[in-house]
Amino acid sequence: MTTGESEVSRGTGDGRFEGAPRIETSLPQRALVYSSIVAFLAWVFSVYDYTLFGTLLPKMAQDLGWSTATSTAVATWVSVAVFLVSLLVGPMLDRLGRKPSLILTTVGAAISSGLTSLAFAAWYVIVVRAFSGLGYSEQAVNAAYLNEIYGNRRRRGLIYSMVQGGWPIGVLVGAALAAVLVPGVGWRGTFLVATAPAIIIAVLGFKLRESPRFQAMKHARKLEQEGRHEEAVRFGRQYGIDVRHSDRNTYRQIFEPGIRKHTIFLALAFLTNWIGIQVLVVLGTTILTQGKGVSFSSALIFLVVSNAAAYIGYLCHGFVGDIVGRRRTIAIGWLIAGVAYSAMLFGPSSGAFVLATYTIGLFFIIGPYAALLFYMGESFPTRMRGTGTTVVNAMGPIGAIVGSALLTAFLEAGLGVTTAAFLSGALAVIVSGFLMFGTREVRGATQAELELLEEPSSV
Repeated sequence: MTTGESEVSRGTGDGRFEGAPRIETSLPQRALVYSSIVAFLAWVFSVYDYTLFGTLLPKMAQDLGWSTATSTAVATWVSVAVFLVSLLVGPMLDRLGRKPSLILTTVGAAISSGLTSLAFAAWYVIVVRAFSGLGYSEQAVNAAYLNEIYGNRRRRGLIYSMVQGGWPIGVLVGAALAAVLVPGVGWRGTFLVATAPAIIIAVLGFKLRESPRFQAMKHARKLEQEGRHEEAVRFGRQYGIDVRHSDRNTYRQIFEPGIRKHTIFLALAFLTNWIGIQVLVVLGTTILTQGKGVSFSSALIFLVVSNAAAYIGYLCHGFVGDIVGRRRTIAIGWLIAGVAYSAMLFGPSSGAFVLATYTIGLFFIIGPYAALLFYMGESFPTRMRGTGTTVVNAMGPIGAIVGSALLTAFLEAGLGVTTAAFLSGALAVIVSGFLMFGTREVRGATQAELELLEEPSSV
């Protein structure tokens, strides 16, 4: 060894490099349980804030004197703002860390709720609701963080599905609290109350342990910045981490030749599926009442029953994904959902048939997200995992805008509600299922990284 060679490159008796930080390869069980609980609560109350805006928008519009057109315009621009802010979370995850990102996204949900309570104009609402993009991206943070700390544990997908199941719970918590609080404290007070749990969860986040893989990536990146490339590569290999191009912008990394096709197909699948979700789930009461002749009260009952089934769908798809593979589970689930919704739209209008097909559709369109978010985390290597998951996740708000626009366009063209819902919603869900087959197959927590490690370096 030459005098100028760094001591980091010298091996120690236990296989580590001298001068390198001592990094735990896995976290103790207690830390895993605590991290899972905090991530679950953070997601529940991020969803609470994210969906509370839609729930209380009619009350806000009435109080602020907005027309229906103004309300829909505000909702559209809020979706655009959410998309733009959510894109910031990826670089934050990959540069700042998983733990601080979880804290900051939860704080973002609290800020969003708190500032919304002070709303006085449309432009102000659009600006402050942009912070809800941080809360929406909390699921991408969970996907990156929990994927890394769970490692190759058996049934890791099932465990993650319990965390991702915070979506329907957050929706129900938001709806229940709104029903209880609005009559007493109004919509402003309801938004203000929503800040408290998010702040408490953010404080709990300070006791989280950082992901060992991110710690290793952080040190390898430090070596790269110091110009010690070979040492960084050797250190990265010790922890199974691909460090090539880690000095590049992470948005550039997710479109590198080895991962580009996967990124594009995954983003398109997410976007087209959200087009279907916007039409068939978010606007579900409209489709049920105007398209199938279901009464509004019955439609609400349908939504409660089907959402309960959707939570079971999370658990089932998380479990099945561990066994047969997440990509296949997601793709087949979405194809079944598209067929079920098509049957609902063109089949009999009897209450039993509509309820059965709508519930099956929701089970197979929402449930696969338990497998999808975890799959997103494990399909990108550590150096770009945060950016990859958040970019794909950010396609959701865009899909929602496109879904509403397509449904409106078909209706204005003179098509009936059922036909318009099929063309803009059910067909999009089927397409999303086929697009998933264009993504890469991932059978282990580190497979995607190891595949890149085995490729010849172009540096």
